[in-house]
Amino acid sequence: MATDLDARETTINYSGGSLTMTVGSLKSLFGEDTNVFGADGKPMTVSVRGHSRTRVIGGGSKTISPFTKEYIQWPTNGRGNAAGGTPIVMSWTGSEGEWTARCSGSLWELGVFLQSTSPKSVWFHAKGGKGYGPFQKIS
Repeated sequence: MATDLDARETTINYSGGSLTMTVGSLKSLFGEDTNVFGADGKPMTVSVRGHSRTRVIGGGSKTISPFTKEYIQWPTNGRGNAAGGTPIVMSWTGSEGEWTARCSGSLWELGVFLQSTSPKSVWFHAKGGKGYGPFQKIS
């Protein structure tokens, strides 16, 4: 059974949200050799205060010393139906019409992402909402 890989939906994560649309639309918007699928992790540092821990009610307590841990936070997105994001309609130079997608996070953060990555002029609007754009990476 053959399937069209360009018809599959995929999600790209960016700082502040994610964009879900078909692979073919992403290729058309960002180009065949795009690197938008490779997200960067952000180094994070978390400090834990000293405290006491009691495992059993009425039992003895253990003192936890303060410590710091460091890790890389990779972009994530919600997977539940309620966390599917806002439906949006997008068009770009050469798109031959409007295409639907889903955006999690705020729409202005999607605009910031498109302004820094899109090689083509892009416009979008939330269904029934005001329009945003054009956005295009200025080299």
